Amino acid sequence: MLRLMLLGLVAGMFFSATFIFNRAISLEGGHWYWSAALRYLYMVLFLGAGIRVCKGGAYLRRVLSEFQRHWKFWIVSGSIGFGGFYALICFAADHSPGWVVATTWQMTIIATLFVLKLFGKTFSKKIWLYSAIVFIGVFLVNISEVESESIMTLLLGASPVLVAAFLYPLGNQLVWEAKHGRKGLPGVDAKLLDNAFAKVFLLSIGSIPFWILLFPFTDATIPSHGQLVNVALVALFSGVIATSLFLSARNGADNASKLAAVDATQSSEVVFALAGEVLFLQASLPNMTGTFGMLVACVGLIAFVRHEHD
Repeated sequence: MLRLMLLGLVAGMFFSATFIFNRAISLEGGHWYWSAALRYLYMVLFLGAGIRVCKGGAYLRRVLSEFQRHWKFWIVSGSIGFGGFYALICFAADHSPGWVVATTWQMTIIATLFVLKLFGKTFSKKIWLYSAIVFIGVFLVNISEVESESIMTLLLGASPVLVAAFLYPLGNQLVWEAKHGRKGLPGVDAKLLDNAFAKVFLLSIGSIPFWILLFPFTDATIPSHGQLVNVALVALFSGVIATSLFLSARNGADNASKLAAVDATQSSEVVFALAGEVLFLQASLPNMTGTFGMLVACVGLIAFVRHEHD
């Protein structure tokens, strides 16, 4: 369990690059659509090349064959868990600082519990308590900065992320359920999905139709060279490294409590995102309330670990 939590924390560190780079792109005038869509185009290219080099052409063909056999499933799960989720995250970055997006994103801790319940999972009532502790910590971090931002800014930044917080675990859980043979879902290649990179690659390909259909509803123009470079870095750090580590940790969870605990490690993104904004975007340090909130969130994470070892 501790290994899974550590994997989740490292993933959280790389995930925080999303909030830092997206905010930097927004401040430079880059459109949110390209920040989102280009990330998954890069991920398809990076992962496709990586799988080809590391696992060989036959393995890559096996992955593509899996997509071809169950393309409807991968488009649905990819559009929900990658497409809709990340479009909303990038839209929010156009309206709010990275700390708003990062802290509000921690609602996924609570959202995950509802998603798991939707799929009939059960877990100890203490899990709800530990999740509430983490959420209170995140809430305090958010409240600590309210005075420096307008209510409208907070709403435009927070509302899309609240929806995204449900879409991401829903898309991932669909894949987890299919891998474990849930009735009503296609019989995917479970052994293939043990490879986190293959799983992310399939979800990334599945999100492509979503980005194509979304484009006409935006006012996006041609992206700048700087945005192309920054999005490539987001794709590498957050899309490839962080997502693969996170899904690997999730794949190692063999019950609902461990799944919830792994998802809860993503609250560490708040700390990493704030540190990144202070170092690279000249953001101010959190006040006492914000610092206390981070400590409360850490207490919640420690409670998850202790619960699994009791």
